[in-house]
Amino acid sequence: MAATTPNHTVTVSGWAAHDSSGKISPYTFKRRKNGVNDVTIKILYCGICHTDLHYAKNEWGITMYPVVPGHEIVGVVTEAGSDVKGFKEGDRVGIGCMAASCLDCEHCETGQENYCEKMEFVYNGIFWDGSITYGGYSQLIVADHRFVVHVPESLPMDAAAPLLCAGITVFSPLKDHDLVATGGKKIGVVGLGGLGHLAVKFGKAFGHHVTVISTSPSKEEEAKQRLGADDFIISTNPEQLAKAKRSLDFILDTVSAEHPLLSILELLKVKGTLFLVGAPDKPLQLPSFPLIMGKRSVKGGIIGGIKETQEMLDVCAKYNITSDIELITADRINEAIERVAKNDVRYRFVIDIAAASKE
Repeated sequence: MAATTPNHTVTVSGWAAHDSSGKISPYTFKRRKNGVNDVTIKILYCGICHTDLHYAKNEWGITMYPVVPGHEIVGVVTEAGSDVKGFKEGDRVGIGCMAASCLDCEHCETGQENYCEKMEFVYNGIFWDGSITYGGYSQLIVADHRFVVHVPESLPMDAAAPLLCAGITVFSPLKDHDLVATGGKKIGVVGLGGLGHLAVKFGKAFGHHVTVISTSPSKEEEAKQRLGADDFIISTNPEQLAKAKRSLDFILDTVSAEHPLLSILELLKVKGTLFLVGAPDKPLQLPSFPLIMGKRSVKGGIIGGIKETQEMLDVCAKYNITSDIELITADRINEAIERVAKNDVRYRFVIDIAAASKE
């Protein structure tokens, strides 16, 4: 394992965490030169995901320092390799969580590269050449074109960046459960953060009755008036929970903190599904009685494959769906990460990488 290989000759400016304090500071490093299957991308914007905080502070115990976070990347192609198909200089493109996979297993062959056992992340992963991958908190990235998608012209680049992780993370389970092409269901969204607010937007665009489930009463007006949610349940209110018992067909749980599942499961109809996309750092308690007494299912998933990610972006262009963002400059990354830890953002921070390039 090596941070770089002899092929890494391109000097790049970025921002990295160097220890478990999680503090992000300027960092200069090397990327590989553009290969035959690669595209070089000038990064314009990069979203800040809660996962970035986990890695920066080594909360999952797997961080390889220094770590350059960022997997919600949008920019413009500046160079394309000789074997690259579908991308050319000047194209608006995006990169999500994946940098590589085996390309020939059953998952890769069916558009589910995200479940390949050899899938590697765009940062804190090990690329095919043995180098450690560095993410989007940087001014330039070199990526295999098979893990790059087009950003539709109608989508603003800054507000589109979070779609590369948050967007596909909530879109994929909706598609898996036939909730994209067919409307009319009653769906719940637990948590109204970076993932949750996009889930509400998708649910309404696809013609569903959407209920937000939250611990924060202060979010009710915003959920209904700004995002268009139909109902709002305070998850600590026994009366509201009892009234909504067995009312929802599907619930998407986006919360990344430890929280009880019993009351959430009781909101599902018989044969309903609870789908987990949040990643709490402690195990969740899964009570059996709500499952066996209601024939309910609990599932989970991460992002989506490249083909599905492109489909999601095209759907977002069709319905004019983007993330609600707070745009920041690179000197405010640490402030933003502290606010992410406190859930103090509406609803996604995006770093203006292009602004740093002009300094």
